[in-house]
Amino acid sequence: MGLTNASVGKNISNEKLIIKRKNPNDKVVALAGNPNVGKSTVFNALTGLNQHTGNWPGKTVANAQGYYESKKNSYVLVDIPGTYSLMAHSVEEEIARNFICFEEKDAVIVVCDATCLERNLNLVLQTIEIYKKVIVCVNLIDEAKRKSIKINIQNLKKLLGVPVVCSNAQNKKSLESLINTLDETVNNSIEFSPIQIKYCYELETAIGIVEEKIPNNIKDKLNSRWLSLKLIENDKSLIDEINCYIGFDILSSKELKNAIDNAREILLKHDIRINEISDLIVSSTMTIAEDISKKCVTYEKDEYSQSDRKIDKILTSRLTGYPVMILLLALVFYITISGANYPSKLLSDFLFSIQDKLMEFLIYINFPKFLRDIIVLGMYRVLAWVVSVMLPPMAIFFPLFTLLEDLGYLPRIAYNLDKTFKKCCACGKQALTMCMGFGCNAAGIIGCRIIDSPRERLLAILTNNFVPCNGRFPAMISIITMFFIGTTNLNFITTLYSAFFLTLIILLGISTTFLITKILSCTILKGVPSSFTLELPPYRKPQIGKLIVRSVFDRTLFVLLRAISVAAPAGIIIYLSANVHINDISILNHCALFLDPFARFLGLDGIILIAFILGFPANEIVIPIIIMAYMAKGTLIELTDINEIKNLFIANGWNFITATCTILFSLFHWPCSTTVITIKKETGSIKWTLLSIILPTLIGFLTCAIFANVAKFIIFLANI
Repeated sequence: MGLTNASVGKNISNEKLIIKRKNPNDKVVALAGNPNVGKSTVFNALTGLNQHTGNWPGKTVANAQGYYESKKNSYVLVDIPGTYSLMAHSVEEEIARNFICFEEKDAVIVVCDATCLERNLNLVLQTIEIYKKVIVCVNLIDEAKRKSIKINIQNLKKLLGVPVVCSNAQNKKSLESLINTLDETVNNSIEFSPIQIKYCYELETAIGIVEEKIPNNIKDKLNSRWLSLKLIENDKSLIDEINCYIGFDILSSKELKNAIDNAREILLKHDIRINEISDLIVSSTMTIAEDISKKCVTYEKDEYSQSDRKIDKILTSRLTGYPVMILLLALVFYITISGANYPSKLLSDFLFSIQDKLMEFLIYINFPKFLRDIIVLGMYRVLAWVVSVMLPPMAIFFPLFTLLEDLGYLPRIAYNLDKTFKKCCACGKQALTMCMGFGCNAAGIIGCRIIDSPRERLLAILTNNFVPCNGRFPAMISIITMFFIGTTNLNFITTLYSAFFLTLIILLGISTTFLITKILSCTILKGVPSSFTLELPPYRKPQIGKLIVRSVFDRTLFVLLRAISVAAPAGIIIYLSANVHINDISILNHCALFLDPFARFLGLDGIILIAFILGFPANEIVIPIIIMAYMAKGTLIELTDINEIKNLFIANGWNFITATCTILFSLFHWPCSTTVITIKKETGSIKWTLLSIILPTLIGFLTCAIFANVAKFIIFLANI
């Protein structure tokens, strides 16, 4: 199994961006900035789009485009990934650097956070060094005011030598100054005299030697001073990009190559090695950023919010960090469980009433009975079940998840779990993708793009399925309620108990994630954990309206549509398997009888195992298939009374061992079809996709077999 960039989705940074202009006169503008500065909020406010804004680093790993029309110009705005630097040590940095260096554009807007300007100026200075027409947008000025931070915008503008405006992106009117400045910039009404970063004497001498030999046809395309610095630094990935951009090998010029060698010799004479140049660059840039910040920023109070610090002492403490995470997890599950029941029932009644009308219509037009039953009782009924069971929990879970994201809690989760993942030789960002898996494993797999290392990204992809998605929650909750809590008096307490038991199951899945990650890191995916910049952003007041709209459209409906696309053909297969008979026994029961001996060894039965197999397109339909098979019906059946379901299961041999093993197998088994398709797309490898299926399935078989047989042995000893 070769670990290559292509096999883990790394090639996303190599995809050529196509600028989509509505007309030839559209001006192209790049939006750059650190994570958590409100860059995507600026983009959304201007374009009217819903680019996902998330309060955690590495959210955007590709370029989003939108359109804006001012009184003077029309623009194509490109939201490039949030990044702390353009040194290109990660996918985000590569995409951002490549766009600023090589794409056709009319201006670059660098969005900064007014509450921590010094850190943001590092990216501003690097961008100015590459490209001249830069506008600095100091955003979150309202938060700076709340923290008693004052910024001298005029002085900042003078020191940087480029236009500087302030804004609060959540208030669109505050962006008027930015738009006016942008119009003046692209219309060449502003004189730019950007600051030039001064390095040590030896490095400046080396830059001068190389810059003299840069061909004139390249000077017109790239900043010759910056290019000279990168050639001396020997940034191979950048040199490859430059060669691709200019159409020939820049080092084919003997004069230029000799100049680079001479420059490096001068540096070596002063004990400056090539691998130390990047440190000199960073040091010089940060020194200038610090100096500018001191001259422009005044802190009337403590630089950081005392309230944020007090909250972080609780949320990130070694003593309380983990308990708070567990309690919040249980709370989210409790709200999801208690809130989804009634809407799910209403939605089910509505969709199944449509089923009756659809059947009447097909009868009215004399549609063939066999095809009619396949369409209505097979395909539509499965779709109705998936939507009614899946939509309400997702519509509750995803907004709650987005709320934690907007508040700034997800980076705290990554911070808390970082040491544990480091011990497993993995990346702390995996905590974020693991959290996304609670809503949908497919979404969690896509989220793995935020992890820079191909090895660590693959670890996160392969283990994401150990965290159960909300499609598995209904089956788990039903079985927990029937066999471990009781069905006689369903109320607040029973719902609370269900959430508690479900949380314990989730913790088992998380523990298994750590264990398997460690095993993979010591075997087929050996390697040391990489470092990454993790910012703990300030706690922010969420925008409830946008939060709901974004979570519904960007997540809930997106995941639901993907599930529907695979559930429809699955409905046909399930119907045919239950209604096509061989020797008076349906294909479904033939398969169940064949699997029964093995399933019994796992503490299950053949019906349960075949239900999981047929539930491959959507986990929501596992319990309905079990009910359908036990009742010998040809279509999915909904029993509204949970006591009826419990009695049916007990009549077919269920006990606490069967219930426990079914829960365990629901936690540990192959990913659903949507997740498998996503894994194949993200890794580009059939081998890694097969491993992602085999790995959790083997864990499920092993866990169920051990529990079932140990429990049976203990019962046997107790009866002697």
